[in-house]
Amino acid sequence: MTTRSACRVRRGLFVAALLATASRATTASAQGVPARLADSTFWRLVTESSEPWGTFRSENFVSNETALQWVIPKLVRRVPPGGVYIGVAPDQNFTLVAAFRPSIAFIVDIRHQNAVEHLMYKALLELSKDRADFLAKLFARAPLTGVDSTATASALFEALARQPADSARYRANLRAIVTRLTDVHRFALSDSEHVSLGCVYGAFFTQGPDLTYGYSSECRNPGPYAYRGYYGGGFRGPTYQAMMTETDSVGVNWSYLGSEKAFRALKDMEERNLIVPLTGDFAGPKALRAVGQWARAHNAKVTTFYVSNVEQYLFEQGDEATRFFENVATLPVDSTSMFVRSFQGGRFYPSDTTVKFTQQSAAGRSMEVFGSIEQTVRAFRAGRIASWADVLSLSRQ
Repeated sequence: MTTRSACRVRRGLFVAALLATASRATTASAQGVPARLADSTFWRLVTESSEPWGTFRSENFVSNETALQWVIPKLVRRVPPGGVYIGVAPDQNFTLVAAFRPSIAFIVDIRHQNAVEHLMYKALLELSKDRADFLAKLFARAPLTGVDSTATASALFEALARQPADSARYRANLRAIVTRLTDVHRFALSDSEHVSLGCVYGAFFTQGPDLTYGYSSECRNPGPYAYRGYYGGGFRGPTYQAMMTETDSVGVNWSYLGSEKAFRALKDMEERNLIVPLTGDFAGPKALRAVGQWARAHNAKVTTFYVSNVEQYLFEQGDEATRFFENVATLPVDSTSMFVRSFQGGRFYPSDTTVKFTQQSAAGRSMEVFGSIEQTVRAFRAGRIASWADVLSLSRQ
């Protein structure tokens, strides 16, 4: 072989190697959401994507959105399964996740105690073999009797009512929760997180299935991150049991305790570390943008963003609404990506909104609506969002 020929061969081999490397890089960058997150990856996301703790006027152990399920039938036809789910607050996210079947869910809340509550749920869901076992563990009761995998949520709570709360089971279950998180998953919980975990599980133990949105625990004033005690009295909200036995407009219960299928879908995601709780401000510089960056790195779209009524509060707090929509504008979305919003009727209904909604659940003033994320971002960029009423005008029931 001549020197020139040898050079051509070497050059061809070099180009082929470059193309192979580029192909591997392209394949790697195009990989979707992993089927499972390693414990170390999960904990790194929890800690490194979070922001400093903030406060809210209540502890929100339980949702008060009685109409939550009313939007689900319409959204399951609009939002494709897979992709990235973003939500806020406690376990109402589980009902939406079980219905929409995302590939991964990030729960972002300004209260760090909310992240701790989700870690408690994670441990209990992993430790429970079915819905009955989960309810017994959640409220520190003896195993439920007279129910099976076909039982309705109401039947499960009837069985729960026959078992008194047991302080010995509470202590044993709390140890099992901590062991699951720290010894099995090797999550490095801080001393304050251990205290918060005890307060959260203690709320479920002491209040039982009558635990409400307005309940205040002994952790309601944790150091410098003090809750304002707004719900120390007065409004209490629906109970945990009431929320789990709610339905949509035609009487179908979509809650994660409504069927064994929904529960197992949720349990499976928790076991694969695919429900990630973050501490973050929707108007903050880090958490929401970190979720968007993670989604883009895994070639994924944000399919659903359960924002509850956080936007309402942001419009009451300087330029925070603007900063929130700037964060949303960085998320990878498409025409099927949806916000899920909640608001209250009565005096909370903005008088200047151009859209009127009808009352949904008879159990309260809660109304649930949805709207396109893309459309909202376009309206924001065009300067057409200046109030909570403007946001609602982009929503539908």
